[in-house]
Amino acid sequence: MGKIRVALIGVGNCASAIVQGVYYYKHADEDREVPGVLHPKLGGYHIGDIEFVAAFDVSKEKVGGDLSEAIFAYPNITRRFADVPKLGVEVRAGPVLDGVASHMVDVFRPHEGSVGMGDVVDELKGSGAEVVVNLLPVGSEEATRFYAEAAASAKASFVNGIPVFIASDPKGYWPKRFREAGVPLLGDDVKGQLGATILHTALASLLRDRGVKVLETYQLNIGGNTDFLNMTVEDRLESKRISKTRAVTSIIPEGRDLEGAGRVRIGPSDYVPFLGNTKVCYIYVKGLSFADFTVELDVKLKVDDKSMFAGAVIDAIRLAKISMDRGISGPVPEACAYYFKHPPKQAPSPQVALEWLRTFLEGEAIMEGWGQLLVRS
Repeated sequence: MGKIRVALIGVGNCASAIVQGVYYYKHADEDREVPGVLHPKLGGYHIGDIEFVAAFDVSKEKVGGDLSEAIFAYPNITRRFADVPKLGVEVRAGPVLDGVASHMVDVFRPHEGSVGMGDVVDELKGSGAEVVVNLLPVGSEEATRFYAEAAASAKASFVNGIPVFIASDPKGYWPKRFREAGVPLLGDDVKGQLGATILHTALASLLRDRGVKVLETYQLNIGGNTDFLNMTVEDRLESKRISKTRAVTSIIPEGRDLEGAGRVRIGPSDYVPFLGNTKVCYIYVKGLSFADFTVELDVKLKVDDKSMFAGAVIDAIRLAKISMDRGISGPVPEACAYYFKHPPKQAPSPQVALEWLRTFLEGEAIMEGWGQLLVRS
């Protein structure tokens, strides 16, 4: 099937886990299951078929360096778990825009140069990038839209890993832009392998299916990497809270009513430096069962935040390329529903999302126009 030529937007901890993950599984036996991905070979593409051809960042510590070195540069803390050879991919300077919050300037140490749309589009075209993966910090609304336009202009598919609403744009501009460009669009806001959101939605789905009416719920997350430091400023969290909240409340029949009554609180809660890339999540759910007796759940989840993210993105990259091969343009709802918190169309449960994805991989589209059953081949 050939290689999948990938450009990374942002060379932080997520990028480090993704690049290392590709080399960790580069020679994985395609006939066996491996943790964290659907399958070593997906739609004809092995994990090792992913090839990094371009990368952008704003940090003086990373710009100009080889991608293999930049993934370990300050302030990244993702541990080394794979041997990554020199890749011959120079990290290019990207526009700063709103990608660096005021309280993060001393941490990210951004360059002071000017980078235009033409510079980025030329780099994407020159590198032959087919899939552009957005890994910018939460709150990078303007910067994300910049790179989405650059990807569309370069005729590359766009995988939006953060909570800026591109694939799920309520005004419909970005889905239309990528349909016109003739390339796929996946997003928004990656849902990790077994992270806080997927666990919370599974619990909500379980209670609903067992006839328990949810009365209130919260999800509190703490961690110690730059993501959590970035998210200590509430102004950068509006889309993140919406993304995580709707992923859960869409599962619950009374979800929107609970939101309106202030009975739901979901999102990043604090920055604890010594936790590093470890994320700790606390989930609470109170429900009403038979004869109005109450049921309460208290769950604690502790995971490596970036490894959870990387496996999902490695699958999403391959799904973007599979979609390109099939001539699909615009949002790919089946892939979005399974791998993203805020997709164009939410699945009623994680199990249904997986069924949609498997149907898609078999060559059928179950949601063209949100309903028709069409063959995509």
